Amino acid sequence: MAEGKDPEKEKRKIKSVKKMKAIMTKYYKKAKLAWLTRKKIAWITSGGPVEPLIAMNIIPVYPENHGAMIGASKMGVDLCQKAEAMGYSSDLCSYARSDISCAPAKGGPIGGLPKPNMLICCNNICGTVLKWYEVQARYFNVPLFILDTPFCHTQFTQEARQYVKKQVEEYILFLEKVCKKKMDHDRMKEVGRLSVEAQRLWQAVLDTAQNRPAPLSAFDAFFHLALIVTLRGTRQAVDYYQELLAEMKQRVADGIGAIPNEKHRLLWDNLPIWYRTRWLSQKFAAADACLVADTYTSAWCGALQYIDENNFLESMAEGYSRIYLNIGIDEMARQVIQMIDKYKADGLVMHSNRSCKPYSFGQLDIQRIVREERGLPSLMIEADMVDERFFSESQIDTRIDAFMEVVRERKSGI
Repeated sequence: MAEGKDPEKEKRKIKSVKKMKAIMTKYYKKAKLAWLTRKKIAWITSGGPVEPLIAMNIIPVYPENHGAMIGASKMGVDLCQKAEAMGYSSDLCSYARSDISCAPAKGGPIGGLPKPNMLICCNNICGTVLKWYEVQARYFNVPLFILDTPFCHTQFTQEARQYVKKQVEEYILFLEKVCKKKMDHDRMKEVGRLSVEAQRLWQAVLDTAQNRPAPLSAFDAFFHLALIVTLRGTRQAVDYYQELLAEMKQRVADGIGAIPNEKHRLLWDNLPIWYRTRWLSQKFAAADACLVADTYTSAWCGALQYIDENNFLESMAEGYSRIYLNIGIDEMARQVIQMIDKYKADGLVMHSNRSCKPYSFGQLDIQRIVREERGLPSLMIEADMVDERFFSESQIDTRIDAFMEVVRERKSGI
């Protein structure tokens, strides 16, 4: 043990972090050097169907993932202000603002994203992406494909299924035209199977937090989510999550928790506050509270029940339409309650995220339903995922203290 290091803290470190950083560094280097290898690059929304890109040997790049990196690097305010100087409203999503301003300035933590050959936009996560990707398609003068998924208030109708399936067929034709080659459908089937396998493994990793103490927290999951977003459908993602799952199981066997003294278990709702994840993690840990699960990282495997790994292209329409942000508030609340029961949560922490309207607008209703059906206390934190100008540390610090007091009193029966 190196001198000066806390043995207890070292024991709790997740060993796979180092490998994840190496994989993501290599991924971005490969994307940056794509012009040398003559590989095509597609910018794609985080909820978009990446598997056909993988099957066509196209490198997928995610502006939203880049936005998270910008937020974690605390570069969000500067880039958002640059976008505002370009004429974009401060009420616009901070992912969109930071990405739009990055392009001409080649800014951000990695000097901007590599130039795309095409853009793929799926509106199952929000409507802002439509205009955001139109802006970038014009700037880079590249073709844009939009996959429109009808909102699933209560069900996915047969008419909706046919509508999205037809677009999936058009998506394949679009890729064939841009790449000037036909889709290898055998390769597509293999990519589909790998995608499903990786999603199942990721869910299994998240499920290890059902144990007491939880071997990982939501803050850990925010970091390890990267591969299920960027490299879903690859053998590399499957191999990584197999190793991560093995490590989590070993931590469970050894009784190693994500925090030193887990007494209270909480559920997080909405995107992370990227520039304050460490502060929030330490704040909750100091109150012996572990955020054992969250609605954000589970969203990439939430529609698994609708995907047929042996008929991936056919079932992709429903799988990509019924993700967490494309369903009604009552269905969202039902899933939140399922997670509360599954992970035995003592309270709910909700990030009212000014940048993500689809994620935040229904939170008061979800909060009410959770209170009525489970009687759990909840905390609403008002902030932004990237733009630090909308984060008040003193206010949030006080709210967390008050919330944790309510959690403790409820558990002690006061």
